[in-house]
Amino acid sequence: MKYIQTLILSFLALDCGSNEKIYPVKGTIYDVIPDSLIITIAHDTIPDLMMPMVMPFNLKNQKDIVGLSIGDSVHFDFIWADTVTYAKNFRIVGKGTLPEDDDGFFDDEYSVKRIGQLLDNVTLLDLDSSWVQLSDSDGRYRFLSYIFTRCPMPSMCPAVVIKNNYLAESFSDHENIDFIMVSFDYIYDTPSVLKEFYGLTILGHNNWQVWSSIGRIDDVYRLVKQSGGDFWGIEEGRIGHTLSSVLIGPDRVILGLWQGDKWQSGQVKNAIELLME
Repeated sequence: MKYIQTLILSFLALDCGSNEKIYPVKGTIYDVIPDSLIITIAHDTIPDLMMPMVMPFNLKNQKDIVGLSIGDSVHFDFIWADTVTYAKNFRIVGKGTLPEDDDGFFDDEYSVKRIGQLLDNVTLLDLDSSWVQLSDSDGRYRFLSYIFTRCPMPSMCPAVVIKNNYLAESFSDHENIDFIMVSFDYIYDTPSVLKEFYGLTILGHNNWQVWSSIGRIDDVYRLVKQSGGDFWGIEEGRIGHTLSSVLIGPDRVILGLWQGDKWQSGQVKNAIELLME
């Protein structure tokens, strides 16, 4: 319980605080999406903030990345403001080394499913280290989200936990929907690790579950990709991901899909109510 309280306080601090911190960062450009004002960087350790990983950084102006290319080794400032985080002041210092990914290796079976399409069945582990299949809960609606315990950003994975808490409580009187958070860290997030992090948090919620993917890389990769998300760098310790949450019906058909981590829990609640009618 202390953990979720800490997450909530951290989350609120981003919304209500007035401090602005500037962190110097070194990394290699992984992807540039100018129209979305997002740049993805494989960064080194950011002292007093986070471990090395591949992650997207918000931008305030497209001019900030003029002249930057994938593979450039850069130094830049990461601004953690009261309500936003963003990167600026990029300086190219040479060419860097990008972590390897599996793009292009998997195609059909691992491609994203669209609304109206069926999610494949997968086998994972619950917090008691028992096998659990997605098909075990066929006949019920399910809201799937993806997490990993080593996520350092309050605006990402921990926020997903807080939002799921809100949804699980909002639908506590509904007997036909489950909220399932799946860890895609198939190396570190054992059932015991997840239980230590989330066991007390989900205690008392009959409609809220956490699943581990230890030893099930094929299953979790297929599930995440079909849900519209992605992850990489688990074995290298440079974890990158794109988040997505999905609502599936009693027959595992996708009814709703929310890309990214900025979805509003109240709006998703309203959408779920409509989609379940």
